[in-house]
Formats: sequence, C-alpha cells, structure tokens
Amino acid sequence: MISYKNRFHGHGALRYVSKNGTSIRSQYVTIKYLKNPRRKESRIGVVVSKKVHKGAVGRNRIRRRVYEQLRLQLPGMTSGYDIVCFVASAHIRTIPTEELTHIIEAGLQEAGIYKTPLKSDTIE
Repeated sequence: MISYKNRFHGHGALRYVSKNGTSIRSQYVTIKYLKNPRRKESRIGVVVSKKVHKGAVGRNRIRRRVYEQLRLQLPGMTSGYDIVCFVASAHIRTIPTEELTHIIEAGLQEAGIYKTPLKSDTIE
C-alpha cells in the first residue's frame, strides 16, 4: 500500500494533472505527470475505467498491481511530482510482474522522473 503522503486526496488535483500534465503513452498505460513546487513528496494516482474492465474486482486488482509497482519505484524517483497512471488495457491484470515492472519503469524513465538511470540500462 502506498503511504498516505504519496496519495491524491479528492478529485480536484487529479483532474488538474489529467488536464494540464504531460503524457507518456505505452500500449498498456498512459502516465501523466506535472511538477508540483508546493510539495516535497510526489503524489501518485491510478485510474482504471469501466471500459477497461467491467467488474470492480478486476479493476481493483489492476489498480493494486500498478500501485505496488509505483510504490517500489518511489525511492528512485525525483520528489515533487504529481503522477497519474491511466490504465488502457485489461491485459495488465494477467501479465507477469516483471513485464509490468518494465512497462512502469520505461514510462517513468521516458518522463525523466528518475533521479539516476536504472540499473538495467547501465553496462556491466
């Protein structure tokens, strides 16, 4: 579970990011992000539409999986960003965790939110 300080509270800020944020699209997710100078901690939200999956149980499972991956990425991210992840495919519910991790990492790296390059991108 993502900590309280890293969650959105209310729909106003979430709407603001979705309207004014910069988008990074992939096959399964769209990541919208916006620098928030008023905050020290980054805030994260995940949106799964009924168009993606009709059942609430499936939508909640997708949401939990994406939140967990974002929580694991949080220590390596630059603070002070508002990030909203819009899920575009129900396939996320069943893909392997490693593939989901790669999808989220690639989106965040493309957005330039990481403090340092990922370990997988460095030459050993």
